[in-house]
Amino acid sequence: MDTLENTPVWPQFGAALDMLERAVQACPEGRWAGGSGPAEFWYLTYHTLFWLDVYLSGAVEGFAPPAPFGLEELDPAGRIPERPYTRAELLAYLEHGRRKCRAVCEALAGERARERCRFRWGEVSFLELQVYNLRHVQHHVGQLNLLLRQAGGPVPRWVTRAGAGRA
Repeated sequence: MDTLENTPVWPQFGAALDMLERAVQACPEGRWAGGSGPAEFWYLTYHTLFWLDVYLSGAVEGFAPPAPFGLEELDPAGRIPERPYTRAELLAYLEHGRRKCRAVCEALAGERARERCRFRWGEVSFLELQVYNLRHVQHHVGQLNLLLRQAGGPVPRWVTRAGAGRA
């Protein structure tokens, strides 16, 4: 496999990111923060974006998220950030992730696709890591949509391909 041109990787990965964006935008202010722990809307969003960024990088070693985000997610004790990140901060991180993801997907071929990536949970090719990454994003989008449903609000509609019906 020397090329993955014209594959569905970006259109589907981008669709998952569009769904994440819609969930973030649909979250009522009163549901964004205020509780504690990893089940808060803002934290699930941050966790999703942090690991999106790490997995797009292919390794934890040398990884640094953009400001104002830190490396708490890498703490084995499960430490979370000291303050809730705002919707605007996380939407900016989402845009960072979207640009990085598109570039990675468009260059996903040859040796890079076969490169081995090691994490605490195992070793996979860079290509498989991106499929895992897509599944991770969509898993948390499902959780966020459940939180929206439990809050009694509307749940964003399914996105079939990147950019389809983006607001």
